[in-house]
Amino acid sequence: MNESFDLQGYMTEGVERVVSEAVKATLKNPRESAFMLRFAAASRNASKKRRRAEDSGEHIPPFLIASITSKCNLHCAGCYSRCSNATTDAEPVKQLTAEEWLRIFGEAEELGISFILLAGGEPMLRRDIIEAAGKKQNILFPIFTNGTYMNERYFELFDRCRNLLPVMSIEGERSVTDTRRGDGIYDKLIANMDELGRRGLIFGASVTVTTENHREVTSESFLDSLSGRGCKAVIFVEYVPVTDESRGLAPTDTEREQLMNEIQRLRKERPEMVYISFPGDEKSSGGCVAAGRGFFHINSHGGAEPCPFSPYSDVNVRGGSLREALHSPLFKALQSGNILLDDHEGGCVLYEKRELVEALLAK
Repeated sequence: MNESFDLQGYMTEGVERVVSEAVKATLKNPRESAFMLRFAAASRNASKKRRRAEDSGEHIPPFLIASITSKCNLHCAGCYSRCSNATTDAEPVKQLTAEEWLRIFGEAEELGISFILLAGGEPMLRRDIIEAAGKKQNILFPIFTNGTYMNERYFELFDRCRNLLPVMSIEGERSVTDTRRGDGIYDKLIANMDELGRRGLIFGASVTVTTENHREVTSESFLDSLSGRGCKAVIFVEYVPVTDESRGLAPTDTEREQLMNEIQRLRKERPEMVYISFPGDEKSSGGCVAAGRGFFHINSHGGAEPCPFSPYSDVNVRGGSLREALHSPLFKALQSGNILLDDHEGGCVLYEKRELVEALLAK
């Protein structure tokens, strides 16, 4: 780990900025702003836990990505998860139960992890786990969903448990969204947003940024559409190529720089929404923040992985604790080596350097 770079300070500052912006974005919604103020206090306490651990020589990241199922009903073009066989059509077997995930969420809270991103597959297929997450009010759970399973029961759950934040995947306007995700998906997403907005429920949007849509998804018309419907967070996920054929979709360094500049502008000029980029500007964050530096990934079967784009694991939380997973030999090797700091093309150094990650795993 780069000793000259204060990673804990950088991550804490980033978390506090996101929480502060979220509080501002919800001020006109009394119930949401009340929850965000309570969460802001919980987040500060979590930051103190992480700082105390740091002072004792243990680094705890503020984020965890939890893929709670490997099943999905859509076949989105270029899906990294399907290409790595992490997502399938088959009914999953031997995946972590809701009770096991609730234990993991509890351990995360004790460690000082403030955000757990629920992903899949399609996470809304696991309502039992999402209900378990709703019990952990000191953690914010963004739920990365394709939106096709949103229904009355989920609307009621989101109303009761304000720490559950649906984040719907949308690629821009109707044409580009339906081309990648399937006919009719855009209209379903817009209907969901309108219903969430009508009920005064906070929600976000996740946008996969490619060479084909990078200008559209930062356009005033697209952002006006989201903001006008009540969207409070936009997460820009840079496309990671998973096949040689899809490499041309990955944003270039110039396009990534343009995206970061746009995000900086939007934070100043459009504060009604929170803007986050993933992986983001790794130069300013001292390199890639996967493998426990800023976040890590637990797959649906309990394997602790550096990142969803780097599906390699040498520890399973089913037979151990979350803290033990953070100290896995693979994570430690990645943190102490240079891979996370290496120059690379595109948005994901671990995917590009996957042969080196595999070599570490084989040791």
